[in-house]
Amino acid sequence: MTDLMLLYYFHLAGIHVADDDNFYHKILDNLYDGVYFVDRERRITYWNRGAERITGYTAGEVTGSRCSDNILMHVDSSGTLMCRDLCPLVASMLDGSERTADVYLKHKDGHRVSVNVRITPLRSEQGEIIGGVEVFTDNAPRLSAIARMEAFEKLAYLDPLTGTANRRFAESTLHARYEEFKRYGWPFGLIFIDIDQFKCINDECGHAAGDEILKMVAKTLMNSARSFDVVARWGGDEFIAVIANVDREQLIATANRFRILVEQSSRAASPVRQVTISVGATLARSSDTEESVLERADRLMYESKSAGKNRVTADA
Repeated sequence: MTDLMLLYYFHLAGIHVADDDNFYHKILDNLYDGVYFVDRERRITYWNRGAERITGYTAGEVTGSRCSDNILMHVDSSGTLMCRDLCPLVASMLDGSERTADVYLKHKDGHRVSVNVRITPLRSEQGEIIGGVEVFTDNAPRLSAIARMEAFEKLAYLDPLTGTANRRFAESTLHARYEEFKRYGWPFGLIFIDIDQFKCINDECGHAAGDEILKMVAKTLMNSARSFDVVARWGGDEFIAVIANVDREQLIATANRFRILVEQSSRAASPVRQVTISVGATLARSSDTEESVLERADRLMYESKSAGKNRVTADA
């Protein structure tokens, strides 16, 4: 990265420092956020340690390449690839405006990560746009997630393979949401998720590959959920999500976000090129028991399987 780009970044941040390139690098590398610079051809010229942490890619793996070269592959919440016609970085370099966006980048391990990106064009001393800088922040609720995981571990509520909550915690959460619904009328929904063709994956590619797929899907689901919703491994290749304070439209949108982002996830080194899920989604009803909500979500998931897989089925 050029001295000019570094100076420009600190100018944007309102930081005045001595003309010391090593000092700039130390500052940028110790930021929690990811920061990267591109030139006019969208080649990555700088990649800080925050970017390495959030994406899994080292600076050596990405410097000199473009972010669309099967690296970050940003998509929006509908799963639309943004690296070509919808790229906010390109738009900022064309019109000179700053932009922000919430997107999902592709981690090196294949799962999707929700990030907020802030983009600023870089200009020469003559005012000509010479590149762009993107700062991206992990949208995952870090502190609440860390606290929750510590509680899971203490209470044996963590699935050791996938890192999600386990079935015991899912049952406890479902019971709590059901009691709130009965007492106070607070709505909740249940999403039942099954990985398509998972037995074939295990049989053809081996259980190690199957385990990697389970971990990839689990991370994508957790990164796609709100901080107060719970994603749990129900058993085998099945997951459930207990979604609080939601209406039917919001529940279906959440279920479709899960489905689309799993479809957009993949592991480069895996023999499995694409993974999809079948999903059932239902809202709790006044006549429900905890068991009937589960049974209905499970049945709707199987309707998605029967209808061709990789889809969401919700009750009317």
